[in-house]
Amino acid sequence: MLKEKVETALEDVRPSLQADGGDIELVEVKEDGTVLVKLKGACNGCPMSQMTLKQGVEVYLKKQIPEVLSVESV
Repeated sequence: MLKEKVETALEDVRPSLQADGGDIELVEVKEDGTVLVKLKGACNGCPMSQMTLKQGVEVYLKKQIPEVLSVESV
């Protein structure tokens, strides 16, 4: 159930990443509320990717899904 919520929320942020030539892939949702994602395309290796991940994706997911405690890139 939580995984489906995360996938739906990622669909909301995906267009912003794709507009800059990147993308995001859900890898795993852990029981402790940690979401593991893989940044792809232009986002992979971008110097701003950690800021995008933490201040963009993580903030949005935590707002939409209170069970999400953190978002980590793998």
